[in-house]
Amino acid sequence: MEHIREVYHAVRHYASVFLQWVMIGLGVGTVVGLCGTGFAYGMKMVTGLRAQYPWLLFGLPFAGLLIVAIYHFAGLRRHRGTNRVLLSIRTKSKVPFRMAPAIFVGTLLTHLCGGSAGREGAALQMGGSIAQQLGRWAKAEERTMHVYTMCGMSACFAALFGTPVAAAVFSLEVVSVGIMHYSALVPCSVAALTADTIARYFKVGHMGFTVSGMPESFDLLTGGRVCVLALGCAVVSIIFCVILHKTGHWYEHCFKNHYVRAFVGGLLIIGLTLILQTGDYLSVGERVIEEAVAGNARPEAFLLKMIFTALTLEAGYKGGEIVPTLFIGSTFGCVAGGLLGLSPSFGAMLGMVALFCGVTNCPITAICLGMELFGGKGMEWMLLASAVSYMLSGYYGLYSKQKILYSKEAPEFIDATCR
Repeated sequence: MEHIREVYHAVRHYASVFLQWVMIGLGVGTVVGLCGTGFAYGMKMVTGLRAQYPWLLFGLPFAGLLIVAIYHFAGLRRHRGTNRVLLSIRTKSKVPFRMAPAIFVGTLLTHLCGGSAGREGAALQMGGSIAQQLGRWAKAEERTMHVYTMCGMSACFAALFGTPVAAAVFSLEVVSVGIMHYSALVPCSVAALTADTIARYFKVGHMGFTVSGMPESFDLLTGGRVCVLALGCAVVSIIFCVILHKTGHWYEHCFKNHYVRAFVGGLLIIGLTLILQTGDYLSVGERVIEEAVAGNARPEAFLLKMIFTALTLEAGYKGGEIVPTLFIGSTFGCVAGGLLGLSPSFGAMLGMVALFCGVTNCPITAICLGMELFGGKGMEWMLLASAVSYMLSGYYGLYSKQKILYSKEAPEFIDATCR
């Protein structure tokens, strides 16, 4: 009888927690999904305007001044962006709600004037801050607040990218390298699927690609070439992280004032664009990604995108590094894949997946993202490329507050942070 009573209480407890997680996922997914959808339409509008009026590029330094002013008066001058969201999941640190409108406006201004940035930084910060505010209104306890934050990250990521599986897994994987926060699997999955459904209902367009020249079956020769390509992506991922960090230090050393830093950063982007006589490296650069997956990319494109992105983000402009990572990975993979005897299109696909894995230290997310972006084909190649890139990229990463709990070389606890 005692055993039956214990089973009853256990079933009741898990059913109660399950329903709580589902309700949190639905609530956060709905609210953040609507906000993410609105942000996606805003992004579409400002990038369309910049394409229609190229002269908006010359407003970038002044957009930088406005972004710095917004963050200054919002009390976010020393904010740490996505790092702050990640830190709040592991600690008692809070993400203020005012970060959501600040990153919303800041990212739109950056892209309106052609700053080289992505949008996932806005997604993670906006989703995390809105979700934490919902948690505060619900008077959630600390451990539940962490779940709210992860749900918000998943929901906004899914709404903007249309990749709900990768969005859900990313929030579980990115916080602590070496472990997965499976306790939040149900609410993050529900939140991501809910937000993705809302975005699709409002017909938010998402990236999707078709690859040509993919091998029909696995063979050792092609596997070796893929490993070499993944090794190259690991090296490029390290270079990208180093360029970002060194550029940030250079800005801080040379321009102590945040307003001057943003203005100079805008001038540098304008100058480089005029010298190169192309706008390929401005804003998101989806057209270049599409061309790379089609098998066409300039050999210097990946390096120039790294420089443009570092000069933009480290100067104080808003956005994110993930879409630039897809740009860099696809263009590098297209060129390197062709040199290795692989289809350039196939190489671009592997480059996107491997480089994403290298800079985020999230191999499972990388595979899920690749499967969703490329129609579910080539999983075995993505697995191999992600595994190689994950190990050989070392302990570098985009997010300095990302915790590395287990070594990449051996099953041992190390408790460090990304470089």
